[in-house]
Amino acid sequence: MKNAASLSRLMLCLGIVAGLSAAIGIAYAQRPPDATLGSGPFNYHTFSADFRVVVVTRGLVHPWGMAFLPDGSILVTERPGRLRIIRHGVLDPTPISGVPRVYAKGISGLLDIALDPHFARNHYVYLSYNEPGPDLGPNDVPDSVRAPAAVMGPKGPGKTMIDAVARGVWNGHALTHVHDIFVSNTIVDDSIGLIAQDSGVRIVFGRDGKLYVSTGAPNTPANSGKYAHSRGGAAQDPTSDDGKVLRLNADGTIPRDNPFVGKPGYRPEIYTMGNRNILGMAVDPFTGVVWEDENGPQDDDKLISLTPGANYGWPIVGVGYDYSGDHIGGPTALGDPSAVNPGYLNGYLPGIEQPFLIWVPAIAPSGLAFYTGDQFPKWKGNIFVGSLKYRRLERIVRNAKGGLIQREHLLEDLKQRIRDVRQGPDGDLYVLTDEDQGAMLRIEPVEARQGTQ
Repeated sequence: MKNAASLSRLMLCLGIVAGLSAAIGIAYAQRPPDATLGSGPFNYHTFSADFRVVVVTRGLVHPWGMAFLPDGSILVTERPGRLRIIRHGVLDPTPISGVPRVYAKGISGLLDIALDPHFARNHYVYLSYNEPGPDLGPNDVPDSVRAPAAVMGPKGPGKTMIDAVARGVWNGHALTHVHDIFVSNTIVDDSIGLIAQDSGVRIVFGRDGKLYVSTGAPNTPANSGKYAHSRGGAAQDPTSDDGKVLRLNADGTIPRDNPFVGKPGYRPEIYTMGNRNILGMAVDPFTGVVWEDENGPQDDDKLISLTPGANYGWPIVGVGYDYSGDHIGGPTALGDPSAVNPGYLNGYLPGIEQPFLIWVPAIAPSGLAFYTGDQFPKWKGNIFVGSLKYRRLERIVRNAKGGLIQREHLLEDLKQRIRDVRQGPDGDLYVLTDEDQGAMLRIEPVEARQGTQ
Protein backbone atom coordinates (compact mmCIF):
# COMPACT_ATOMS: atom_id res chain seq x y z
CA MET A 1 0.00 0.00 0.00
CA LYS A 2 2.87 2.36 0.69
CA ASN A 3 4.19 1.89 -2.85
CA ALA A 4 0.77 2.46 -4.37
CA ALA A 5 0.14 5.55 -2.26
CA SER A 6 3.51 7.07 -3.15
CA LEU A 7 3.00 6.34 -6.83
CA SER A 8 -0.48 7.86 -6.72
CA ARG A 9 0.99 10.97 -5.08
CA LEU A 10 3.62 11.21 -7.82
CA MET A 11 1.08 10.85 -10.62
CA LEU A 12 -1.20 13.41 -8.93
CA CYS A 13 1.75 15.80 -8.78
CA LEU A 14 2.43 15.33 -12.48
CA GLY A 15 -1.24 15.48 -13.36
CA ILE A 16 -1.70 18.76 -11.53
CA VAL A 17 1.23 20.32 -13.36
CA ALA A 18 -0.03 19.12 -16.75
CA GLY A 19 -3.68 19.86 -16.01
CA LEU A 20 -3.01 23.41 -14.91
CA SER A 21 -1.43 24.37 -18.22
CA ALA A 22 -4.70 25.63 -19.63
CA ALA A 23 -5.36 27.68 -16.50
CA ILE A 24 -1.96 29.33 -16.26
CA GLY A 25 -2.16 33.09 -16.46
CA ILE A 26 0.45 34.79 -18.64
CA ALA A 27 1.13 38.51 -18.21
CA TYR A 28 2.75 40.52 -20.99
CA ALA A 29 3.99 44.09 -21.15
CA GLN A 30 3.77 45.80 -24.53
CA ARG A 31 7.09 44.75 -26.04
CA PRO A 32 8.03 43.46 -29.50
CA PRO A 33 9.14 39.81 -29.84
CA ASP A 34 12.81 39.02 -29.15
CA ALA A 35 13.47 42.52 -27.81
CA THR A 36 16.40 43.16 -25.49
CA LEU A 37 15.65 44.59 -22.08
CA GLY A 38 14.48 48.18 -22.50
CA SER A 39 14.72 51.06 -20.08
CA GLY A 40 11.30 50.47 -18.49
CA PRO A 41 9.29 50.73 -16.41
CA PHE A 42 7.00 48.00 -17.77
CA ASN A 43 3.39 47.90 -16.60
CA TYR A 44 1.46 44.64 -16.21
CA HIS A 45 -2.16 43.82 -15.51
CA THR A 46 -3.03 40.32 -14.28
CA PHE A 47 -5.95 38.71 -12.52
CA SER A 48 -3.96 38.72 -9.26
CA ALA A 49 -2.21 42.10 -9.29
CA ASP A 50 -1.37 45.24 -11.24
CA PHE A 51 2.34 45.87 -11.06
CA ARG A 52 5.23 47.47 -12.82
CA VAL A 53 8.78 46.33 -13.35
CA VAL A 54 11.52 48.91 -12.78
CA VAL A 55 15.11 48.43 -13.93
CA VAL A 56 17.04 49.19 -10.74
CA THR A 57 20.46 48.86 -12.35
CA ARG A 58 22.33 47.37 -15.28
CA GLY A 59 26.00 46.53 -15.71
CA LEU A 60 25.95 43.26 -13.76
CA VAL A 61 27.74 40.27 -15.31
CA HIS A 62 25.86 37.03 -14.63
CA PRO A 63 24.63 38.03 -11.17
CA TRP A 64 23.80 35.04 -8.97
CA GLY A 65 22.62 36.09 -5.50
CA MET A 66 21.72 39.19 -3.46
CA ALA A 67 21.43 40.29 0.15
CA PHE A 68 19.77 43.39 1.60
CA LEU A 69 21.82 45.40 4.09
CA PRO A 70 20.14 47.27 6.98
CA ASP A 71 21.05 50.66 5.45
CA GLY A 72 19.08 49.84 2.27
CA SER A 73 22.08 48.90 0.15
CA ILE A 74 22.08 45.60 -1.74
CA LEU A 75 25.05 43.26 -2.12
CA VAL A 76 25.10 41.25 -5.35
CA THR A 77 27.39 38.39 -6.35
CA GLU A 78 28.62 38.04 -9.94
CA ARG A 79 29.54 34.56 -11.12
CA PRO A 80 32.96 35.60 -12.56
CA GLY A 81 34.08 36.31 -8.98
CA ARG A 82 33.04 39.85 -8.05
CA LEU A 83 30.90 41.21 -5.23
CA ARG A 84 29.04 44.42 -6.09
CA ILE A 85 27.00 46.90 -4.08
CA ILE A 86 23.98 48.97 -5.09
CA ARG A 87 23.48 52.12 -3.02
CA HIS A 88 20.38 54.29 -3.49
CA GLY A 89 19.64 52.49 -6.75
CA VAL A 90 23.13 53.11 -8.17
CA LEU A 91 25.63 50.34 -8.87
CA ASP A 92 29.06 51.19 -7.48
CA PRO A 93 31.53 50.71 -10.36
CA THR A 94 34.21 49.37 -8.00
CA PRO A 95 33.79 45.75 -6.84
CA ILE A 96 33.95 44.99 -3.12
CA SER A 97 37.35 43.73 -1.96
CA GLY A 98 37.95 40.65 0.16
CA VAL A 99 36.24 38.03 -2.01
CA PRO A 100 38.11 34.70 -2.09
CA ARG A 101 39.62 33.41 -5.35
CA VAL A 102 37.03 31.43 -7.29
CA TYR A 103 37.02 28.78 -10.00
CA ALA A 104 35.22 30.85 -12.65
CA LYS A 105 34.77 28.48 -15.58
CA GLY A 106 31.60 27.55 -17.44
CA ILE A 107 28.71 27.84 -15.01
CA SER A 108 30.94 27.77 -11.93
CA GLY A 109 32.27 30.69 -9.89
CA LEU A 110 31.03 33.00 -7.14
CA LEU A 111 27.47 31.99 -6.32
CA ASP A 112 25.22 32.81 -3.39
CA ILE A 113 25.31 35.28 -0.50
CA ALA A 114 23.61 35.40 2.90
CA LEU A 115 23.73 37.61 5.97
CA ASP A 116 24.08 36.14 9.45
CA PRO A 117 20.82 36.17 11.47
CA HIS A 118 22.69 38.37 13.97
CA PHE A 119 24.22 40.61 11.31
CA ALA A 120 23.38 43.80 13.22
CA ARG A 121 25.71 42.58 15.97
CA ASN A 122 28.45 40.61 14.19
CA HIS A 123 28.35 41.92 10.56
CA TYR A 124 29.00 38.43 9.17
CA VAL A 125 28.50 37.86 5.43
CA TYR A 126 28.54 34.35 3.93
CA LEU A 127 29.54 33.55 0.33
CA SER A 128 29.16 30.23 -1.45
CA TYR A 129 31.51 29.57 -4.33
CA ASN A 130 33.50 27.06 -6.35
CA GLU A 131 37.05 27.02 -5.07
CA PRO A 132 40.00 26.09 -7.33
CA GLY A 133 41.39 22.67 -6.47
CA PRO A 134 44.74 21.05 -7.32
CA ASP A 135 45.44 20.28 -10.96
CA LEU A 136 45.16 16.65 -11.98
CA GLY A 137 48.51 14.88 -11.93
CA PRO A 138 49.70 12.15 -14.31
CA ASN A 139 48.74 9.44 -11.81
CA ASP A 140 45.34 10.87 -10.84
CA VAL A 141 42.21 9.07 -12.08
CA PRO A 142 39.83 11.61 -13.67
CA ASP A 143 36.05 11.44 -13.27
CA SER A 144 35.64 10.51 -16.94
CA VAL A 145 37.28 7.12 -16.31
CA ARG A 146 34.63 6.22 -13.73
CA ALA A 147 31.58 7.97 -15.19
CA PRO A 148 29.47 6.51 -18.05
CA ALA A 149 30.61 7.29 -21.58
CA ALA A 150 27.47 9.32 -22.28
CA VAL A 151 28.49 12.48 -20.43
CA MET A 152 28.84 16.02 -21.64
CA GLY A 153 32.21 17.17 -22.92
CA PRO A 154 34.63 18.19 -24.17
CA LYS A 155 36.99 17.58 -21.31
CA GLY A 156 39.10 20.40 -19.93
CA PRO A 157 42.83 20.78 -19.27
CA GLY A 158 42.93 18.95 -15.94
CA LYS A 159 41.56 21.60 -13.57
CA THR A 160 39.50 20.81 -10.49
CA MET A 161 37.10 22.63 -8.19
CA ILE A 162 35.65 22.23 -4.73
CA ASP A 163 32.38 23.61 -3.31
CA ALA A 164 33.02 25.99 -0.42
CA VAL A 165 31.39 28.54 1.89
CA ALA A 166 33.37 31.49 3.24
CA ARG A 167 32.52 33.94 6.01
CA GLY A 168 33.76 37.49 6.30
CA VAL A 169 33.05 40.68 8.22
CA TRP A 170 31.39 43.60 6.43
CA ASN A 171 32.91 46.92 7.49
CA GLY A 172 30.71 49.08 5.29
CA HIS A 173 33.11 49.10 2.34
CA ALA A 174 34.86 45.73 2.15
CA LEU A 175 34.90 42.18 3.47
CA THR A 176 37.58 41.52 6.08
CA HIS A 177 38.71 38.41 8.01
CA VAL A 178 37.41 36.19 5.19
CA HIS A 179 37.94 32.47 5.67
CA ASP A 180 36.30 29.19 4.65
CA ILE A 181 33.93 27.67 7.18
CA PHE A 182 33.06 24.74 4.89
CA VAL A 183 34.93 22.96 2.11
CA SER A 184 33.40 19.92 0.42
CA ASN A 185 35.24 16.63 0.71
CA THR A 186 34.62 15.93 -3.00
CA ILE A 187 36.94 17.33 -5.68
CA VAL A 188 35.34 17.60 -9.13
CA ASP A 189 37.52 17.68 -12.24
CA ASP A 190 36.87 18.99 -15.75
CA SER A 191 37.39 15.68 -17.55
CA ILE A 192 33.64 15.45 -18.20
CA GLY A 193 33.39 19.03 -19.45
CA LEU A 194 33.09 22.43 -17.78
CA ILE A 195 29.35 22.68 -18.41
CA ALA A 196 28.82 19.28 -16.81
CA GLN A 197 30.34 20.18 -13.49
CA ASP A 198 28.40 20.62 -10.28
CA SER A 199 27.26 24.22 -9.99
CA GLY A 200 24.47 24.75 -7.49
CA VAL A 201 25.65 25.98 -4.08
CA ARG A 202 22.79 27.93 -2.51
CA ILE A 203 22.93 28.98 1.13
CA VAL A 204 20.14 30.03 3.47
CA PHE A 205 19.73 30.38 7.22
CA GLY A 206 16.83 28.45 8.67
CA ARG A 207 14.50 29.56 11.41
CA ASP A 208 16.62 27.38 13.70
CA GLY A 209 19.66 29.59 13.04
CA LYS A 210 21.45 26.83 11.14
CA LEU A 211 23.09 27.34 7.75
CA TYR A 212 21.71 25.12 4.97
CA VAL A 213 24.10 24.53 2.05
CA SER A 214 23.22 22.83 -1.23
CA THR A 215 25.83 20.94 -3.25
CA GLY A 216 25.29 19.65 -6.77
CA ALA A 217 26.00 16.24 -8.30
CA PRO A 218 24.62 16.13 -11.84
CA ASN A 219 27.58 14.09 -13.09
CA THR A 220 30.06 13.21 -10.34
CA PRO A 221 30.33 9.44 -9.67
CA ALA A 222 30.29 8.04 -6.16
CA ASN A 223 33.60 7.61 -4.35
CA SER A 224 33.01 3.86 -4.14
CA GLY A 225 30.24 1.27 -4.06
CA LYS A 226 27.54 0.38 -6.58
CA TYR A 227 27.31 3.94 -7.97
CA ALA A 228 31.05 4.43 -8.51
CA HIS A 229 30.48 4.30 -12.29
CA SER A 230 27.20 6.22 -12.34
CA ARG A 231 26.77 9.77 -13.55
CA GLY A 232 25.60 11.63 -10.46
CA GLY A 233 26.29 8.66 -8.21
CA ALA A 234 27.86 10.96 -5.59
CA ALA A 235 24.33 12.03 -4.65
CA GLN A 236 23.71 8.49 -3.34
CA ASP A 237 27.13 8.22 -1.69
CA PRO A 238 26.88 8.88 2.07
CA THR A 239 30.66 9.44 2.23
CA SER A 240 30.46 12.34 -0.25
CA ASP A 241 29.23 15.89 0.39
CA ASP A 242 28.03 16.26 -3.21
CA GLY A 243 24.39 15.94 -4.26
CA LYS A 244 23.19 16.88 -0.79
CA VAL A 245 21.72 19.59 1.35
CA LEU A 246 24.04 20.09 4.32
CA ARG A 247 23.19 21.59 7.70
CA LEU A 248 25.85 23.50 9.60
CA ASN A 249 26.20 25.76 12.58
CA ALA A 250 26.96 29.37 11.71
CA ASP A 251 30.67 28.75 12.29
CA GLY A 252 30.73 25.65 10.05
CA THR A 253 30.67 23.06 12.83
CA ILE A 254 28.17 20.18 12.84
CA PRO A 255 24.89 20.44 14.77
CA ARG A 256 24.42 17.53 17.17
CA ASP A 257 20.82 16.95 16.03
CA ASN A 258 21.60 16.43 12.33
CA PRO A 259 19.82 13.30 11.02
CA PHE A 260 22.97 11.28 10.28
CA VAL A 261 25.13 12.24 13.26
CA GLY A 262 26.59 9.05 14.70
CA LYS A 263 25.48 6.85 11.78
CA PRO A 264 28.47 4.84 10.51
CA GLY A 265 29.52 5.60 6.94
CA TYR A 266 27.59 8.90 6.68
CA ARG A 267 28.95 12.41 6.67
CA PRO A 268 27.43 14.07 9.77
CA GLU A 269 26.73 17.34 7.94
CA ILE A 270 24.22 15.66 5.55
CA TYR A 271 20.62 16.86 5.93
CA THR A 272 19.18 15.34 2.73
CA MET A 273 20.67 13.34 -0.16
CA GLY A 274 19.81 12.31 -3.70
CA ASN A 275 19.69 15.95 -4.85
CA ARG A 276 20.87 16.74 -8.37
CA ASN A 277 21.57 20.45 -8.90
CA ILE A 278 19.87 22.88 -6.53
CA LEU A 279 19.64 26.43 -7.88
CA GLY A 280 17.05 27.88 -5.52
CA MET A 281 16.55 27.57 -1.77
CA ALA A 282 14.32 29.44 0.69
CA VAL A 283 12.59 29.03 4.05
CA ASP A 284 8.81 28.79 4.22
CA PRO A 285 8.04 31.66 6.62
CA PHE A 286 4.83 30.01 7.81
CA THR A 287 6.26 26.60 8.74
CA GLY A 288 10.03 27.15 8.96
CA VAL A 289 10.60 24.26 6.53
CA VAL A 290 13.46 24.68 4.03
CA TRP A 291 12.42 24.34 0.38
CA GLU A 292 14.57 23.97 -2.71
CA ASP A 293 14.21 23.68 -6.47
CA GLU A 294 16.58 21.58 -8.53
CA ASN A 295 17.37 20.97 -12.17
CA GLY A 296 16.91 17.47 -13.57
CA PRO A 297 18.41 16.29 -16.85
CA GLN A 298 15.52 16.14 -19.36
CA ASP A 299 12.32 16.82 -17.40
CA ASP A 300 12.45 15.88 -13.69
CA ASP A 301 12.93 19.48 -12.50
CA LYS A 302 11.60 19.51 -8.95
CA LEU A 303 10.27 21.76 -6.22
CA ILE A 304 10.90 20.08 -2.87
CA SER A 305 9.88 20.67 0.73
CA LEU A 306 12.84 19.16 2.57
CA THR A 307 12.44 16.43 5.17
CA PRO A 308 15.44 15.76 7.45
CA GLY A 309 17.25 12.58 6.45
CA ALA A 310 15.26 12.13 3.23
CA ASN A 311 16.60 10.76 -0.06
CA TYR A 312 15.20 12.43 -3.20
CA GLY A 313 16.36 9.83 -5.68
CA TRP A 314 18.95 11.27 -8.05
CA PRO A 315 20.28 9.45 -10.10
CA ILE A 316 18.59 6.12 -9.35
CA VAL A 317 14.98 7.11 -10.02
CA GLY A 318 13.08 10.02 -11.55
CA VAL A 319 10.64 11.17 -14.18
CA GLY A 320 11.80 11.49 -17.77
CA TYR A 321 15.09 10.68 -19.44
CA ASP A 322 18.77 11.06 -18.79
CA TYR A 323 20.93 12.78 -21.42
CA SER A 324 22.10 9.31 -22.45
CA GLY A 325 18.59 8.71 -23.82
CA ASP A 326 17.83 6.11 -21.16
CA HIS A 327 15.26 6.53 -18.40
CA ILE A 328 16.62 8.12 -15.24
CA GLY A 329 17.91 5.20 -13.19
CA GLY A 330 18.26 2.94 -16.22
CA PRO A 331 21.35 0.83 -17.03
CA THR A 332 22.75 3.19 -19.68
CA ALA A 333 22.16 6.25 -17.50
CA LEU A 334 23.81 4.65 -14.48
CA GLY A 335 26.59 3.08 -16.53
CA ASP A 336 26.37 -0.19 -14.63
CA PRO A 337 23.44 -2.65 -14.98
CA SER A 338 24.16 -4.02 -11.50
CA ALA A 339 23.34 -0.58 -10.01
CA VAL A 340 19.80 -0.54 -11.43
CA ASN A 341 17.03 -0.82 -8.84
CA PRO A 342 13.86 -2.78 -9.69
CA GLY A 343 10.88 -0.47 -10.05
CA TYR A 344 12.77 2.61 -11.26
CA LEU A 345 10.48 2.88 -14.32
CA ASN A 346 7.52 3.52 -12.03
CA GLY A 347 9.12 6.71 -10.73
CA TYR A 348 9.12 5.21 -7.25
CA LEU A 349 11.60 3.29 -5.13
CA PRO A 350 11.20 2.36 -1.47
CA GLY A 351 12.82 4.94 0.78
CA ILE A 352 12.73 7.73 -1.84
CA GLU A 353 10.80 10.86 -0.91
CA GLN A 354 8.54 12.47 -3.53
CA PRO A 355 8.72 16.20 -4.42
CA PHE A 356 5.99 18.80 -4.03
CA LEU A 357 5.99 19.51 -7.78
CA ILE A 358 7.64 18.16 -10.93
CA TRP A 359 7.92 20.39 -13.99
CA VAL A 360 7.17 18.62 -17.28
CA PRO A 361 8.63 19.92 -19.51
CA ALA A 362 11.66 21.09 -17.53
CA ILE A 363 11.94 24.85 -16.93
CA ALA A 364 15.48 24.99 -15.42
CA PRO A 365 14.26 26.48 -12.11
CA SER A 366 16.56 28.86 -10.29
CA GLY A 367 15.93 31.48 -7.57
CA LEU A 368 13.18 30.71 -5.04
CA ALA A 369 11.23 33.00 -2.70
CA PHE A 370 8.11 33.01 -0.52
CA TYR A 371 6.12 36.24 -0.57
CA THR A 372 4.96 37.67 2.77
CA GLY A 373 4.74 41.40 2.04
CA ASP A 374 1.82 43.83 2.04
CA GLN A 375 2.49 45.32 -1.40
CA PHE A 376 0.60 42.50 -3.14
CA PRO A 377 -2.11 41.11 -0.83
CA LYS A 378 -3.18 38.35 -3.25
CA TRP A 379 0.41 37.10 -3.46
CA LYS A 380 0.79 36.44 0.27
CA GLY A 381 2.01 32.91 0.85
CA ASN A 382 2.79 32.40 -2.85
CA ILE A 383 6.02 30.82 -4.06
CA PHE A 384 8.08 32.53 -6.76
CA VAL A 385 10.54 30.59 -8.91
CA GLY A 386 12.83 31.91 -11.64
CA SER A 387 13.16 29.98 -14.90
CA LEU A 388 16.40 30.01 -16.87
CA LYS A 389 15.09 27.95 -19.78
CA TYR A 390 11.82 29.75 -20.42
CA ARG A 391 13.05 33.17 -19.25
CA ARG A 392 10.20 33.91 -16.88
CA LEU A 393 9.15 34.22 -13.27
CA GLU A 394 6.65 31.64 -12.09
CA ARG A 395 4.09 32.28 -9.33
CA ILE A 396 2.87 29.16 -7.52
CA VAL A 397 -0.30 29.31 -5.42
CA ARG A 398 -1.14 26.88 -2.62
CA ASN A 399 -4.45 26.32 -0.87
CA ALA A 400 -5.04 26.43 2.89
CA LYS A 401 -3.80 22.84 3.22
CA GLY A 402 -0.61 23.61 1.30
CA GLY A 403 -1.63 21.90 -1.93
CA LEU A 404 -0.85 23.24 -5.40
CA ILE A 405 -3.85 24.95 -7.02
CA GLN A 406 -2.53 27.46 -9.56
CA ARG A 407 0.52 28.64 -11.49
CA GLU A 408 1.04 31.95 -13.27
CA HIS A 409 3.83 32.91 -15.67
CA LEU A 410 5.20 36.45 -15.38
CA LEU A 411 7.76 38.55 -17.31
CA GLU A 412 8.02 36.12 -20.25
CA ASP A 413 8.00 38.95 -22.76
CA LEU A 414 11.14 40.49 -21.24
CA LYS A 415 13.03 37.39 -22.46
CA GLN A 416 15.52 37.45 -19.59
CA ARG A 417 16.99 34.39 -17.87
CA ILE A 418 15.87 34.72 -14.25
CA ARG A 419 18.66 33.71 -11.88
CA ASP A 420 17.38 34.88 -8.50
CA VAL A 421 14.29 36.35 -6.88
CA ARG A 422 14.06 37.76 -3.34
CA GLN A 423 11.56 39.78 -1.36
CA GLY A 424 13.05 43.08 -0.29
CA PRO A 425 12.55 44.78 3.09
CA ASP A 426 10.10 47.14 1.33
CA GLY A 427 7.80 44.26 0.34
CA ASP A 428 8.70 44.48 -3.35
CA LEU A 429 10.17 41.56 -5.28
CA TYR A 430 13.70 41.88 -6.66
CA VAL A 431 14.90 39.83 -9.61
CA LEU A 432 18.38 39.21 -11.07
CA THR A 433 18.78 38.38 -14.77
CA ASP A 434 21.48 35.89 -15.71
CA GLU A 435 22.91 37.64 -18.74
CA ASP A 436 26.25 38.98 -19.97
CA GLN A 437 24.59 42.36 -19.50
CA GLY A 438 22.63 41.42 -16.42
CA ALA A 439 20.25 43.63 -14.50
CA MET A 440 18.39 43.92 -11.23
CA LEU A 441 14.65 44.42 -11.61
CA ARG A 442 12.12 45.50 -9.00
CA ILE A 443 8.48 44.39 -9.09
CA GLU A 444 6.33 46.97 -7.35
CA PRO A 445 2.67 48.07 -7.34
CA VAL A 446 1.67 50.38 -10.18
CA GLU A 447 0.85 53.06 -7.63
CA ALA A 448 4.37 52.74 -6.17
CA ARG A 449 6.19 55.67 -4.67
CA GLN A 450 6.89 58.41 -7.16
CA GLY A 451 10.40 59.27 -8.24
CA THR A 452 11.86 55.76 -7.80
CA GLN A 453 14.11 54.50 -10.57
